[in-house]
Amino acid sequence: MSIRRAVPADVATIQALAYAAFERYVPRIGRPPAPMTADYVAAVDAWHVHVAVDGDQILGFAVLRDRPGYVLLDILAVLPSAQGQGVGGRLLALAEQTARERRVAEVRLCTNEAMTENLGYYPRRGYVEFRRVEEDGYRRVYFRKSLS
Repeated sequence: MSIRRAVPADVATIQALAYAAFERYVPRIGRPPAPMTADYVAAVDAWHVHVAVDGDQILGFAVLRDRPGYVLLDILAVLPSAQGQGVGGRLLALAEQTARERRVAEVRLCTNEAMTENLGYYPRRGYVEFRRVEEDGYRRVYFRKSLS
């Protein structure tokens, strides 16, 4: 498996992967999670998307955004058939490496409160919850990891 920047030809696959990864949460949340409706054309055009690939198959992707003092891992998605194979961990490591390269000491991310699997996943990887809010009709849980 390798990680590379996404290119415009990847957008349809990224959109389909986001749908596959997040559709199980629609009944819990009551509507599509934000990653299912994100503008991946714009994100890829701005060089914010990285894909984890095995051969020519995209297994997962991460949307990273620079913020003052931290890198925001805006979206992390893994193909359901590839979950549990270290793809998410590799993409988290990419976010952390990107933060180090940008000389910022923190990675932040959020997940939906209804995505209970994530509420355990991120703390096992050193992320600490620091805020819960309702934004845009979603109940979000924010995590951060200090890299210093």
